[in-house]
Amino acid sequence: MITTPLAEVLDGQHAAERRKAARALLKQPLLLAHGAHADEFRLVRRHAPELREWFDRNTGWSLQVDAESARLGKIPGASADATHPAREVTRSAAPFSRRRYVLLCLALAALERGEAQIALGRLADQIVLDAKDPQLAAAGIQFTLDRRDERLDLAAVVRLLLHLGVVRRVAGDEEAYVSGAGDVLYDVERRVLAGLLATRRGPSTVRAETLEARLTELGAETALDSDELRFRAMRRSLTRRLLDDPVLYYDELTDAELGYLTRQRGFLTARINELTGLVAEVRAEGIAMVDPDDDLTDVRMPESGTRGHITLLLAEYLTAVAGVVVPLADLERRVAELAAEHAGFWSKSAREPGAEGELVEQAVARLTALGLATRTADGVMPRPALARYAVGETVVLEPRTAGATQVPAQRKAYVS
Repeated sequence: MITTPLAEVLDGQHAAERRKAARALLKQPLLLAHGAHADEFRLVRRHAPELREWFDRNTGWSLQVDAESARLGKIPGASADATHPAREVTRSAAPFSRRRYVLLCLALAALERGEAQIALGRLADQIVLDAKDPQLAAAGIQFTLDRRDERLDLAAVVRLLLHLGVVRRVAGDEEAYVSGAGDVLYDVERRVLAGLLATRRGPSTVRAETLEARLTELGAETALDSDELRFRAMRRSLTRRLLDDPVLYYDELTDAELGYLTRQRGFLTARINELTGLVAEVRAEGIAMVDPDDDLTDVRMPESGTRGHITLLLAEYLTAVAGVVVPLADLERRVAELAAEHAGFWSKSAREPGAEGELVEQAVARLTALGLATRTADGVMPRPALARYAVGETVVLEPRTAGATQVPAQRKAYVS
């Protein structure tokens, strides 16, 4: 009988544990010592030195671990990607509006200045005071929290903070506050709060004017005054995009990035595979790091249910017109046709007249989040990776996209 040396077995167990810990951080970059992710937190804490070194070297992401929490400071590779917003911690998972984002920032600022416990009413009062800032008023942002819809927005923000572990509910219920029938008391987890911001610079030090420039400055590397530093910055940026983006398209890269990726592709993808188990699929237009376990994704396709079926059918429809911008009106007409065709299987709300607009909007949001389509001023443009959902031959109407047919689309999960 052939036996495996004990050292080899232990090395295998160590690598498996480290991989599980790394995947846990990629899926949930803020892990708490208590609650649903306690087991993953213990693994991360056990392997913290190796994980910290790997993420710093390959992505530039910091890893902070203490007795209560583990925080991977994920900075996206593409700062302009707006396809994965914060969402309500409810069944609807509605994306945050502009007002809710502002409320979230004001709530975090108030909690940072506050005590170890705070009532929701007191938090609301502080937000109302801070919202009188002239710059907010000039931007058209106003809060009184006298209206029910404003209180609903604040409740959605607080539920997200509860989900992240920034606060813990001691007594009361948010619905009572929204209806004006009561208040809620929270404990503030100051260590979790302190680690929530993931930037290389403090926001107050950023002087850029436009949103895109400010986001770039927040995550910018230090002065790149040597070839070694420039190559390091490209390695980190490309690794971040391979980990976070569903597809890394070559046409989105600069000439310098594309040249570096061409030379170092095998090294970069092998390093990611070793740590996470993600497998590289390389095609004519780009690279996707695919998860064989189908676990590291926050947007699924195909997905069960009526809306998932609609998205898949629209993907099939769009693959037949590769290279052409399809107006939203055409997609809405197609959904109306599909509603009649699949009436026995779709939900009642999806078959109602006028529902096409919302259904198309949800489907397009999912396709763009997965890198399968691009939204333009005139409609929706299919991207090469969408061809994996084609049935039969794809009609390619633009020579540039003729080489790509089967780049898979997987989105690695993150929490802002």
